[in-house]
Amino acid sequence: MNNVDKHAVAKRWGTFALLYLGYMLLFADRTVMNISLAYIGKDFHVGAAALGTTASAFFLGYTLMQIPGGYLTDRFGSKRLIIVSLLAWSILTMVTGWAWSLVALIAIRFLFGVAEGPYPAAALKRISENYDKSEKSQATSALISSNYAGAAVAPLLIVPIIASAGWRNAFVWLGVIGLVVMVAYYLVERPIKQAATSGAQRTKIEWRNIDSRVWVFVVIGLALNIITKGLETWMPVYFLQERGINLKNLTWLVPLPVISGGIAALISGFVMVHWFKGRERWMISIASFLTLAFMFGLFKSSSLVAVVTFDVLIYFVKSLAFTGIFSFTAQILSEKTYGSSIGIVNFGGQLGGFIGPLLIGWLVQFAGSYSAAFLGLVISALVAAVACLFIRKK
Repeated sequence: MNNVDKHAVAKRWGTFALLYLGYMLLFADRTVMNISLAYIGKDFHVGAAALGTTASAFFLGYTLMQIPGGYLTDRFGSKRLIIVSLLAWSILTMVTGWAWSLVALIAIRFLFGVAEGPYPAAALKRISENYDKSEKSQATSALISSNYAGAAVAPLLIVPIIASAGWRNAFVWLGVIGLVVMVAYYLVERPIKQAATSGAQRTKIEWRNIDSRVWVFVVIGLALNIITKGLETWMPVYFLQERGINLKNLTWLVPLPVISGGIAALISGFVMVHWFKGRERWMISIASFLTLAFMFGLFKSSSLVAVVTFDVLIYFVKSLAFTGIFSFTAQILSEKTYGSSIGIVNFGGQLGGFIGPLLIGWLVQFAGSYSAAFLGLVISALVAAVACLFIRKK
C-alpha cells in the first residue's frame, strides 16, 4: 500500500470516528434530557404532560427537518451540512442549560431539533460516499450503533455533573464537546467544498416511483421509535418516582437497555449480509414480532427484575429491526438522491420519536399509572409487526 492509499484509509477511518462521536453526542443529549426531566419538573413546577411536551418539542423540530435536511445534503454536500449541523446544535445545547422558563426551554428544544435534523442524512450519505456497495450495510449499521453508545455512556459521564453541579451545567459541557468535535471534523475533512448537485444534474424525488418498501419502512420505523423514545424518555422518571431508585443506582440501570441495543445495531448489518442475504425482510420481520412479544412481557411485569430484563430484550430485538431498515435501505437507494431518500425513511422513525414521549406523558397523567403507557407501547409494537407483512420481496 503506497502513501496515498494509506492517507486515504486513515482519512476514511478518521471521518468515520468523528461521525460516530458526533452521533454519540446527538443521543447523549437526549439521554441527559431524559434524566433531567424530573429535576426540570421541580425547577419549573410542572407535571408529566408538560414534561412530555418538552421532550417532544425536540422531536417535532427534528422530524420536520428530516426531508428538508436530506434535500439540503444532496444540494450542498454532506460535509457542509455536517459542519453546520454540529455548530448549530452545539450552541443550542449550551443554550438549553440557560433556559429561563418552561416556554423558553420548549422553544429552545424545538430549534435544537431543527438544527440537529440534517445530521443523520448527511452522516449516512458521507458513509455511503466513503464505502463500496458491498460495505455499505455494515458501515451503516456500525454508524447507527453510535446512537446507543451515546445513550449508554452519557449517564456515566453526565450524571455526576447533574448530581454535583445541576442539570444546566451538564448541557453546557455537552455543547462545548460538540464544538470540539466540529472543529476536529473540519480539520480532518478538508477540503470541505464538494461538487453540489444542481440544475440538470440534480435528480428530483419522484414520489410515485419510490420503492414501496420505503413507505413500509416509514411505518415500521415510526411504530418502533414510539417504543424506543417512549421508554428512553420515561423509564428514568419511572425508576426515580415509581420504583424509588436513587440517582446513583440510576447511573448503571439506565445504560443496560441501550448497551443491548447498541450491540444489536452494531451486528445488524453483519447479520443481514451474512445470514439473511436475499431474505433481508425476514430479519426485520422476525425482530419486529419479537419486539411485540417482549413488549407484552414488560406490560405484564410486576417486579423490577422482570421490568429491566424485558426492557433489555426489547432494545436488542427492536434495534435489530430498526437498524435493519437502514442497512437494507442502503442497498436499494439511488446514490444521487441518497440524502433525500434516507430523510424520508428517517422521517417515520423521528415522527415516532415525537409521538412517544408525548403519548406516555398524557397516558401517565390521565390514567394515573404506567401500566396504561406500557399498553400503548404494546399496541405500537403490534403495528410494527403487522406492517412487516407488507414488505415485498422486490
